Amino acid sequence: MMRIFAFLMLLAAFSLPAHAGETVTYKDGDTVLEGYFARTDAPAPAPVILVIHQWKGLTDYEKMRADMLAAKGYNAFAIDMYGQGVRPVTNEEAGALATKYKNDPDLSRRRIAAALDLVKSMSSAGPEIAVMGYCFGGTMALEAARGGMDFDAFVSFHGGLSTPDPAQAGVIKAPLLVHHGADDPFVPPADVAAFEREMMDAGTQMTLYAYVGAVHAFTQKEAGNDPTKGAAYNAEADIMSWERTMAFLDNILKKRAESSAPAPASVP
Repeated sequence: MMRIFAFLMLLAAFSLPAHAGETVTYKDGDTVLEGYFARTDAPAPAPVILVIHQWKGLTDYEKMRADMLAAKGYNAFAIDMYGQGVRPVTNEEAGALATKYKNDPDLSRRRIAAALDLVKSMSSAGPEIAVMGYCFGGTMALEAARGGMDFDAFVSFHGGLSTPDPAQAGVIKAPLLVHHGADDPFVPPADVAAFEREMMDAGTQMTLYAYVGAVHAFTQKEAGNDPTKGAAYNAEADIMSWERTMAFLDNILKKRAESSAPAPASVP
């Protein structure tokens, strides 16, 4: 009974009203980007987590996740990979745009680097920074890792695992956490096996959870409830993956922040 009650309480937390985040414009070269920054009430400077959107661009979903992170003591920046006002409407448009970035790791990493440079310049941001993403965004988080980008942790939720630019040995210097729908038809077992071999060959510290019964987009209620379509919400996998992510990030970012904080002045 207590387990069911705890589950319902966690599920309710996923529908809490949004915090008062703010729209932030920034640039990658001449391209104007528009993200969403959710500032925590925790004392500054606080660790930062970049949130990368799914294939239809930055939406209320990623803003909600940024708000949830802010409530947990993190500054969170839901970034814009595509550009201000570039928000695909149809699946065909989204697929074409997502494919462009998946096939061009240099462009993808440059867009992520623009967001990273921005948060590093903020006085409220601590030096501890992680990146996480959903679907397309999960793929982008893994590409950031493969490119040796300067993050303290990487998290992928139901992202694609294949890449045109596999990780080289020693390039990934921070831990990875990967959440995968075990029944995801868009990421077949062969992709999972190849990804695990890639990470092992690269000497990467990686944890992969495969959620039985979950398909693609299992954290997104907008995906509906019919797993036969290949993408559907799965409340248990959603909540479990979030809890595991919070434990993972707290263990890395908050512990690092605590260890680097100056010791309180002694009282004579």
